[in-house]
Amino acid sequence: MFGHAGRVLRVDLGSSDITVERLNGTLARKYIGGSGLGTYYLNKETNPLSRPLGAENALILLTGPFSGTRLPTSARLAVVTKSPLTGMYAESDVGGTFGLKLKRSGFDGIIITGRARKPCYLYVSEQGARILDASDLAGKDTYEVDDALKSVHGQKVTVASIGPAGENLVKFASIMTDGRHARAAGRCGVGAVMGSKNLKAIVVAQGTQSPRIADPDAVSESIRRWSRVLAEQGQGMRAYGTAGGLESNEFIGDMPIKNWALGTWGKSESVNGEAMAARMLTGRYHCASCPIGCGREISISAGPFAGISGSGPEYETISMLGANCLVDDLEAICAANDLCNRYGLDTISTGSVIAFAMEAYERGLLSKADCSGLEVKWGDADAVLTLIRMIALRQGIGDLLGEGVRRCAEELGGVAEEFAIHTKGLEFPAHDPRAHNSVALSYATSNRGGCHLAGFTHMFEKGGVMPEIGLHESQDRFGTDKKGWMTSKLQDAMGMYDSLKLCKFTLGCGLPISQVVEWMNGVMDWDVDVDEFMLTGERIYNLKRMYNVRHGASRKDDDLPLRITTSRRNTGGAALNLPHLGEMLNQYYQVRAWDEFGIPTSAKLAELGLGEFMMTGEPTK
Repeated sequence: MFGHAGRVLRVDLGSSDITVERLNGTLARKYIGGSGLGTYYLNKETNPLSRPLGAENALILLTGPFSGTRLPTSARLAVVTKSPLTGMYAESDVGGTFGLKLKRSGFDGIIITGRARKPCYLYVSEQGARILDASDLAGKDTYEVDDALKSVHGQKVTVASIGPAGENLVKFASIMTDGRHARAAGRCGVGAVMGSKNLKAIVVAQGTQSPRIADPDAVSESIRRWSRVLAEQGQGMRAYGTAGGLESNEFIGDMPIKNWALGTWGKSESVNGEAMAARMLTGRYHCASCPIGCGREISISAGPFAGISGSGPEYETISMLGANCLVDDLEAICAANDLCNRYGLDTISTGSVIAFAMEAYERGLLSKADCSGLEVKWGDADAVLTLIRMIALRQGIGDLLGEGVRRCAEELGGVAEEFAIHTKGLEFPAHDPRAHNSVALSYATSNRGGCHLAGFTHMFEKGGVMPEIGLHESQDRFGTDKKGWMTSKLQDAMGMYDSLKLCKFTLGCGLPISQVVEWMNGVMDWDVDVDEFMLTGERIYNLKRMYNVRHGASRKDDDLPLRITTSRRNTGGAALNLPHLGEMLNQYYQVRAWDEFGIPTSAKLAELGLGEFMMTGEPTK
């Protein structure tokens, strides 16, 4: 096979059985790799009776056919499973080096089932895999685990691990890779699934294998050319990281402030990427095969947080743990980011649930006694840091907060659900749907819950175009016309990026879909055009949808929080806009050929070659 390694590692932690299976070429062409192929496996491995934190759930880690080819930004990994946070489909994406090294070990991915009797870790090399004892790693944070395992297996290995949050089954625990560079498969609670299997870490040795490329000369020349282009176009990202966009996002009303209640903050300048560069930046790092290098290396030399060093916070982290909680101390936000990385917590969901707790405290739904004597007040950085520890360790109020915003609101009752910001149980990332109507639709219809990356649509309401799929001009961000069509098409395209394993930042640097298609043909020796690219993306998106439909999802779940649909912020760049979700959903379902309940029709599934996934009687295993 070209592009793919052709082998998938299968590990049953309950029986300690380890097998290698050949990757079926027909499946690879139909579902590509990454989250697309991972979704196919998830449908086969689990069903509605499978408990997310039960031994029967599958934790699936997959590279894509571009991984290991040196194509720019291709060294990514998809983690697919059944989410303990939403009870439905879960995928999480991570950069760094893990995906590349897994591919170079000769495997496209790993399917992990069962539960070990005691803490363990998985060691993967070109020779296969071994399950090893991790009892001495129990309770250690992700930096400590990385150091410990590299001291045993050498500095050239790469480590994916969980911290105490994953061990304690916090519903939004993450899987962390690359040590202090802290790349995170953060969303949907994939770290809790790993913890439920008593799997503390996965170590991948330095391999020597590279995927075969059908036309290596043409691909190599394209790599050289596009690496130069992406490096040039990504200069701003390299200089200031993702946090370089903080002020502009606040200006247009895109940034969450005070649990999504306010339209302006006025403190972005003090905590943005420029401030980080001026006060604490010591270097930059790249994911493997990436010419952009948006990673921040920081060191704090003075003040109460002196000594903190490592990965600097991203835009999402600064927004959720900063603006959304009204914390304007950059050093404190860096400390919170560092704690989340060590404990293995998704900074997005953590910031969301802490902001929810602050509002609940303000409204009298939580008392000081409920919070173990802690005053949970807006802007209190010390309270944020304390709550992060309590969540990770499941202590006091942290035990409830560790269940996520949806469960917290159900437990507190009253008006709590009015300000619980999530869709399908997954807390929103740091982009307000009132600033971009297409983001509202994308959040509502994303298969994993509130997610801007499923469609990446906001870029195409800020000047972006994609003429190859018919998107010839940027769309009005406050309009509803064509949003169903645009959102569905972009979701299909982004599904291909997630399956091939390309970073979506390339879109902002001018990489066209036609070039991605050219790479597919040059790497895999296929004869794909843009139409087939989009059709494959549509197949993958519908397959993810059918997983959720099997679990009872329908239009009732394609919803937004009341605050987003009913509460105008009255200030800022999107002061008065409220997205008309119902109108856009009707468009969207019509374009997708789903019925009025948001369920793909049999005709559509047959057209996409998904007939085997039509609704039938479910297995009882």
